[in-house]
Amino acid sequence: MSNEVFTQLVDAHYMPLYRFALSLARNSADAGDLVQQTFFIWATKGGALRDGSKAKSWLFTTLYREFLRGRRREGRITSIEDLPPGEQDIAAEDVDRVARLDAATVMNALQSVDEVFRAPLTLFYLDDLSYQEIAEALDVPIGTVMSRLSRGKAQLRRALEREERAAGAKVVAFSAAKGVKTS
Repeated sequence: MSNEVFTQLVDAHYMPLYRFALSLARNSADAGDLVQQTFFIWATKGGALRDGSKAKSWLFTTLYREFLRGRRREGRITSIEDLPPGEQDIAAEDVDRVARLDAATVMNALQSVDEVFRAPLTLFYLDDLSYQEIAEALDVPIGTVMSRLSRGKAQLRRALEREERAAGAKVVAFSAAKGVKTS
């Protein structure tokens, strides 16, 4: 693989991979290490990929597997079987309430979601991957992705409610586009 092709690959996928790694690792140093390790693996093994259009999925899958491998070494992996019984989805919240949340609040709340659910949430909402791409990246069936997204959204809603209560009036609304007045 030429240096130019590798540089283009890094330029195209670094930020989405870093955001995903940050959502998993919860700190920037570990996230940077995960992304670096992912690109190292690509540099050594990526040339074996037959279909170049699947590079994005390959990178996300590799990053996630490296994260899990690191977690297994630490012995702190969360499994769905460890979840409390009877965890149910809560009703969808009003759109107005979501509009009052700022990005930092949402990211803080996302960090409190269990890792097994945080990964698909991040891939779906921040990296715009489809259910199928997430299933491939996480190496799970598509039904599991849908289930984890549903449970993850429920945990995220509860975390946002806690953040909102804790912040009180400190939650800052997203500003409208320049020149557009809000009512």
